[in-house]
Amino acid sequence: MHDEFRLRPDAGQLKELPLRLHHHAFVVKDQEANRHFFEDILGLPLVATWCERTFHPDFGREVDYCHTFFGLADGGALAFFQFADEDAYQKVRAILPPGGGWWHVALKTSAASFDELLARVKRHNIAHRVTDHGYCKSLYLTTPDGLKIEFTVDPPDIGEINAKRQSDAHGELARWLEGDHRPNNEDRGH
Repeated sequence: MHDEFRLRPDAGQLKELPLRLHHHAFVVKDQEANRHFFEDILGLPLVATWCERTFHPDFGREVDYCHTFFGLADGGALAFFQFADEDAYQKVRAILPPGGGWWHVALKTSAASFDELLARVKRHNIAHRVTDHGYCKSLYLTTPDGLKIEFTVDPPDIGEINAKRQSDAHGELARWLEGDHRPNNEDRGH
């Protein structure tokens, strides 16, 4: 969400925050349908495929699976598992509410990439929505397995927006938790 956070060493935080997202993993039914969506339609490259067999305590037995990674500019990846057998898939697949709920992964893009992604999904007739949150503009999509994915682009004044929200982050959370649910996003587009 933010390019940079100022650390507050007095708050018991880590001295050095994690460097970046290494990968986000999700179980899929069909690796080829998933590859087509991410690589052919959205343009994220398949950068690694690991085919593995391991004993896993979730199953109490060995399982065979294929683990794919689609690259991001910072070296991180979106990763996906497909199991060789239906039983393993059924035990670990995400059970999402109708419509997928609000659970999603969001990826920051440049304005040019945002526009290109929007053109690609329109060209392929992929259901989507665009929302201007004020602190970012978002393109929301759903993958063949129901994963919601968001691509965001920051506005030109993101530094000022981030500084404002960081300065009152604890106070605003306390206000909300005490029952004052008034919005504080004056920047949101309508």
